[in-house]
Amino acid sequence: MIKNSSSEVKILAQHICSMSVFKARRVIDQIRGRSYEETLMILELMPYRASYPILKLVYSAAANASHNMGLNEADSFISEAKVNRSTIVKKLRPRARGRSYPIKRPTCHITIVLKDKSKLFLDESKI
Repeated sequence: MIKNSSSEVKILAQHICSMSVFKARRVIDQIRGRSYEETLMILELMPYRASYPILKLVYSAAANASHNMGLNEADSFISEAKVNRSTIVKKLRPRARGRSYPIKRPTCHITIVLKDKSKLFLDESKI
């Protein structure tokens, strides 16, 4: 967890081995800008395999926000969510006549930023 300001929590998951960038972006694009509760409902009902690691990451970000910074989970929303490419895990699969074929498993980095709605509106009113 990375603390940016008083009303923002940034969490980063690196080397997620179960999915490629394109499969994760399909899920991340649906939750960007939504509230915390709406995000949980969307991720629990999505039929994609990539939604479970993202759901765990959103749970972790909300738990860090409430425990470390005292933010309310109900007032938070996902202000930024992005997926970046990571390394490709390469293996060799044995084939007939002593040959081998490569297996390439793509991995990705997922970044989620939670902000608090109430403190965000208070900061804008001071300006």
